[in-house]
Amino acid sequence: MLAKDKKETIVKEFHPHDKDTGSTEVQIALITARISEIAAHLKMHRLDHHSRRGLLSLVGQRRRLLTYLGREDVNRYRAVLTRLGLRR
Repeated sequence: MLAKDKKETIVKEFHPHDKDTGSTEVQIALITARISEIAAHLKMHRLDHHSRRGLLSLVGQRRRLLTYLGREDVNRYRAVLTRLGLRR
C-alpha cells in the first residue's frame, strides 16, 4: 500500500483539475507506483508468489487503462507514457 502523503503527491501531480482524483491519468500513476513497490519487494522475497500474482494483476489493470486512454485521447496517452517513463 502507498503511504498517504505519497499518494497525495501523485494525485496532485497527475490530476487535470483541482477536484479530480479518479481520472485515468491519476489511476495509471497510482498503479505504477504500487507496481514499483511490489517489484522492489519481490527482489528481496523471490518466493513470494502471492505478491507476484498481485503484481501481475496490477500490470494487467494498468495495461487496460492505458489501452482505454490511448483509444480515447492519444495526446493524453502519450503524455502519461512520457511522464511515467513507460515503454509501449
